[in-house]
Amino acid sequence: MSDNLAVVFDCGATELSVAAVNDEGTIVKSVSYPNAPIIQPGCQEDWKIWDLENIWLKLCLACRQVCTSLAKDLKKIKAVTACTFGADGAPVSEHGSLTYPVISWHDRRTIPLVEEIKKIMGPWEVFVETGYQLIHFNTFFRLMWLKKYAPEALSTARYWLMMPGLLSYKLCGEFSIDPTIGGTMMAMSQRNRDWSTKMLSLIGLDPSFFPSLVEPGDVIGYVDSEASKETGLPEGTPVVAAGHDTQFAALGSGADENEAILSSGTWEILMLRTNKYQPTRYGFSEGILIENDAVAGFWNPQLLMMGSGVVEWIRKHFYKDLDDIKDSGKIYEKMIEEGWKVDPGSSGVMLLPCFVENTGPAKKYGTQGTILGLNINTERGQIYRAALEGLSFQLKHALDILSEAMGVKVKGIRIVGGGAKNALWNQIRADVIGLPVTSIAQKDATSVGAAMVAFKGAGVFSSIEEALRSIKFDEVVFEPSQNETLYKKLTPKYMQAIKSLQKFYLES
Repeated sequence: MSDNLAVVFDCGATELSVAAVNDEGTIVKSVSYPNAPIIQPGCQEDWKIWDLENIWLKLCLACRQVCTSLAKDLKKIKAVTACTFGADGAPVSEHGSLTYPVISWHDRRTIPLVEEIKKIMGPWEVFVETGYQLIHFNTFFRLMWLKKYAPEALSTARYWLMMPGLLSYKLCGEFSIDPTIGGTMMAMSQRNRDWSTKMLSLIGLDPSFFPSLVEPGDVIGYVDSEASKETGLPEGTPVVAAGHDTQFAALGSGADENEAILSSGTWEILMLRTNKYQPTRYGFSEGILIENDAVAGFWNPQLLMMGSGVVEWIRKHFYKDLDDIKDSGKIYEKMIEEGWKVDPGSSGVMLLPCFVENTGPAKKYGTQGTILGLNINTERGQIYRAALEGLSFQLKHALDILSEAMGVKVKGIRIVGGGAKNALWNQIRADVIGLPVTSIAQKDATSVGAAMVAFKGAGVFSSIEEALRSIKFDEVVFEPSQNETLYKKLTPKYMQAIKSLQKFYLES
């Protein structure tokens, strides 16, 4: 084992994990527990919050288990860091206690506020300033809601902390916020990597309501005695800033210049790492978001779309006979086995993966999830393969948008996350986009990327770039096969179906 380890607290929307990662990017030990928002006590069902104390208890339990497994190697832990989903945070007192619960991105209370902002500032102007589209769960709208309906929560607060800052505070007692998580708030000048006084003034706030920005790789503080008892981490371990999980997945993917990154899970995020902040009218109209990269001077233009959530839906409804199998991996192996047996094109079955409204590259058409081409002989394996093909057509659509908006000729895609494990899907992706798709051994690229930043903060590496060069990626490259020709013919049919059904769904 390497002489250096970093511990990463990864707070996801469905899974909480703690991983020990060595300086070659290998995850030595990882422990996970499920996560889900809860209904805010005493409120209506669509008011969703995160139980921060429960999240912390689960992360502490996972961390103690990781540390127990490393009992002889605890001295090798050089740093700890935290990364989380974006947009969610809460106001805190000078002692770090919440003055209002952490409102989840699942929550819908802020929907009416989107129209209010449109009357004050146009969506295009907001996009140019913040890199963000007007989405009801933007942090900006939570702040606006609190200012309007729970003003005492803000007036009694010292700071606003995002989720990584809330976890880091519990580790070391220091307040912090970094530009990657701050960039998800629709409250920063993305071009300047700093707070937007223009946006904050719209809701009567200013930059003093947030801690000083710390860059990923900066030391926030050191694990204190109480956190050491709760987590099992050695007291005095440096707590290093990370931030928004998307940016660290991009960092941990090892993508080269003009190589796109696909973070593939229940949702998929297709993104680039670029040294240009380039908001365009076309990108805006197609739903692109632009976030701060983990490294200053870079940005991550991206598109969000449905991913394996569609596959999970198919498993639930078409593979119920496998529910008795406790190992979910075995279930997906069976599905993949059936998918390999189906010819490309799925015997005319086509699935449109528009399962969540107002998301994905086809959102402007308003088309919903659809299965076309069914007949009396259609089998579930065809529907499963059609889902993988439909998701790959969606990826091609997103890649075309991203390439045109950013003026980049993409030479390939690096894929990370759970969706990277499916060789059938990877081959279909390569065939549909007509470019190589590279899968790496490190499926949890978020933890790897965050760990490299932590090592930089601890002084193991002199820079993030040096840390990234130490990773052993063990790549598998999927080149386009002879099926590329068929998929080139099917891609326009997919786009035709998306557009043709627009009127049907708008009128229904």
